[in-house]
Amino acid sequence: MFLLDVKNLTLEIETTNGWVKALDKVNISLKRGEISALVGESGSGKSLIVRTIVGALPERWKITADRMTWKGQDLLSMSEKARRKLTRDEMSVFFQNAPDAFDPTATLGEQLRESVPDKMLDKGFFWQRKQQRDALIIKYLHKVGIKNHRQCMQAYPHQVADDVCQKVMLASALVSKPELLIADDPTMGMEITNKVQILRLLTRLNQTQNLSILFISHDLLAIGNMATDMTVLYCGQTVESGKMAQLRNKPLHPYTQALLNSAPSFRKDLPPKAPLSSLSGTIPTLQHLPIGCRLGPRCPRAQKECVKTPSPKKLQNRSYSCHFPLNRSIE
Repeated sequence: MFLLDVKNLTLEIETTNGWVKALDKVNISLKRGEISALVGESGSGKSLIVRTIVGALPERWKITADRMTWKGQDLLSMSEKARRKLTRDEMSVFFQNAPDAFDPTATLGEQLRESVPDKMLDKGFFWQRKQQRDALIIKYLHKVGIKNHRQCMQAYPHQVADDVCQKVMLASALVSKPELLIADDPTMGMEITNKVQILRLLTRLNQTQNLSILFISHDLLAIGNMATDMTVLYCGQTVESGKMAQLRNKPLHPYTQALLNSAPSFRKDLPPKAPLSSLSGTIPTLQHLPIGCRLGPRCPRAQKECVKTPSPKKLQNRSYSCHFPLNRSIE
C-alpha cells in the first residue's frame, strides 16, 4: 500500500479573469521508506502541491482529486482538526524560503520547542519537560550542522544567516521523527559543503529510520543519487514519472530531456566556453495557457497534433504525456 497516493489532483485558483487550473491532474505516489523526487522549473507548481498535501491553502480555492490518501485515509474528506493532527504527528514539511516561514516575534528556540510533540517527552515537572525538549532540540541542531546551539536558540530569525534558518527549519521538521518529510528545496542557496552534509543526513535517516522523503527541487545533481523515483512537473501538469535510473538514461518526454541537459556537465571532452543548454521561452502564465500541450510553444518536437492535449500513456512502469516521445526504441 502507498504511504501517500495522489491521483488526478486539480487545483483551481480564482483570478480577475476567472478560475484557472494551477494544478491539472497531477499524480504522485510514495511508498514507505522511499525517496521520491518532484522536479520542474520555478513556477511549475511544486510548492502548491506541498501546500495542498498538508492542507495549507485558502478555503476559497477549489481542490478535486480522484484519490488523495495518506495510509488509506482520505485527506480531502478529513476534518481540519484531524488534518492538522495528522500533519503534526506523521508528516513534516520543509517550506521554501525558510527565513519567511518563521515567526519574527519569537526566538528560534521558542519556535523549535513548539515543534517537539508531547508524546516524545517523559512525565515530570514542567521544568523537567523543558529540559527534555531542549535536549532533543540541541541533538537535532547538531545533526544539521549547527554547533553553537545556545546562540542560535536565543536569536531571532532576522539575526541569523539564511542558510542557518534553513538548517533550523530542517531540525524543526526532523525533531518530531515523522514518517514522511516533504522537503521543498531544502538546500537552496547553501554552500556545497553544507549541501552535501544535509543530503547525507537525509539519506542516513532514510536508511536507518525508514524515513520517507518527497524531495522537491530543480537541482537534478542534488537528487540524482538519492531518489529512487522521479516525477517531472511542467506548468502544473505531470509530464513524466518513473524510476530515476530509467528517466535519467532514456527520458521519454522532451521536457525531461531538457531538464537533464540543463544540469552542469563535467565531461572531460567538453570544449571551453561551451554554451549552456536551455529550453527557449518561459513557462506561460496561468491566465494565458496554450491550447493542447502546455509545452507546445517551447517544444523542439512540436507538430500539428500538439494542439490537442496528450493523454497519459504507460510504458514499462513509466507514464508520460506526449504525442511524440523520445527514445521510442525502448518500446
